Amino acid sequence: MDSYDKLPDAEIKPVGELSIKFLDLGIKTFRRACDYVHKIDYGHNTNHEDKLILFKDKKGTCTTKHAVIASLAQELEIPLYKHVCIYQFTEDITTGVDEILKKYEIPYIPMVHCFLVYENYRFDLTEGNHNGKKKPIDDCIHAERVNPFISRKDEYLLFKKVLKEKILPSKEMEGIPEKTLLKARAKGINLLMNCILE
Repeated sequence: MDSYDKLPDAEIKPVGELSIKFLDLGIKTFRRACDYVHKIDYGHNTNHEDKLILFKDKKGTCTTKHAVIASLAQELEIPLYKHVCIYQFTEDITTGVDEILKKYEIPYIPMVHCFLVYENYRFDLTEGNHNGKKKPIDDCIHAERVNPFISRKDEYLLFKKVLKEKILPSKEMEGIPEKTLLKARAKGINLLMNCILE
């Protein structure tokens, strides 16, 4: 992922719900807004429909952190977008994954992450947060630009599409049923959640 100094540093104007919220917090530039969101604690939110939940809960995940900033960019007409990425979750990323891989006899767990794209740069506002990952997610099986506040259902449908079209037909997943990967994914999500709570 790229350095935050590559982010645009546009002035925030009161043109929408999120720009007004940041101005109320005394944050006047887009880059400062990104820095503020990066520094907010990593943690799961209580409501996925509320665009201001990050501020109310004073925490967020890659989903809510990137949604807020991509939506702010939209308000300010900055060409910065949220992308959903499906990646290979392995022991290199989080300690304890090997145990799941051995149990289900699979080479990796397909998992979902997201990040921001501006010009040719990519940014992860959860990098360095206490998010259960030992390193950034730099390689994706598939990445796609999405609506900042994509619904959980639509994100899951995108994941399932990639699973069917790219992952299951691959040589390394030959003979592995979809339900095996979905069970392993559920265990992977639990592992990450437990890492956050520790």
